[in-house]
Amino acid sequence: MTARTLFQRLLANDALNFALTNRLPRATLTRWFGRFSRIEQPLIRDASIALWKLFGDVDLSDARKTRFASLHDAFIRELRDGARAVDPRPETLASPCDAIVGALGRIEGDTLLQAKGMRYSLEELIGDAAQAAQLRDGHYITLRITASMYHRFHAPADCRVERVHYFPGDTWNVNPPALDRVDRLYCRNERAVLTARTSDGLPMVLVPVAAILVASLRLHCVDLTLHAGYAGPHRLDCDANVLRGEEMGWFEHGSTIIVLLPPQAALTPLVRHGDQVRMGQALFARSSAGGT
Repeated sequence: MTARTLFQRLLANDALNFALTNRLPRATLTRWFGRFSRIEQPLIRDASIALWKLFGDVDLSDARKTRFASLHDAFIRELRDGARAVDPRPETLASPCDAIVGALGRIEGDTLLQAKGMRYSLEELIGDAAQAAQLRDGHYITLRITASMYHRFHAPADCRVERVHYFPGDTWNVNPPALDRVDRLYCRNERAVLTARTSDGLPMVLVPVAAILVASLRLHCVDLTLHAGYAGPHRLDCDANVLRGEEMGWFEHGSTIIVLLPPQAALTPLVRHGDQVRMGQALFARSSAGGT
């Protein structure tokens, strides 16, 4: 049995996976990994990237660069031109990232599904009662970005980002074993709430949620890197126009993006729970467009 096979079998055990990735000092490990991943010493860099490829099913063939200064540089890699096709139809909402589809569907009043038997509050997630009221009974999709995936995220549609609300927090893993065990996990973790409006006036909210080993979150709309040591302000007004498929920022490691839409969006999901999607792939379509 190879080391990779043994590692994968260990992680396949949910209880052991949870213990290995959550019962460690998460904040300390995250800060340490953030510093370690930036080491540019060639031997450390090459060994780190080789181990990441060995255990993570990493494919760097679609990266813009073929050589990286550090493990961190590889994590936040840009794509080469043409590596992703962005659905151009204005009646669709495109995926902001490469991801695995978690929960999706209608928001039940103020409640969203985290995992089977586990729910959380929309108002607690975004920290704004008035905004939560606008999204009540709307639509949502949870997109989990694994450690091996492309870590930058992009605009699902032509839109204007109006505000960012940053919440410092914990760094629980966001994989299924943790989602099945940690109550209100997304509301506990470090996250940012990006309030936007599409070109046709539809409100849209993106919530990038950090996780263990995620050292920071870079947002272009406010020209900031947000992290546990960021002192504020935590509510940031902005006025940033972003085109469909245009880069909005990146994670330092794998994590999650939750997309929230109001009930008047009249959207039909084009993907299902468990599907693996790529940035630019259509996630929702207006009902009149014949979504399935």
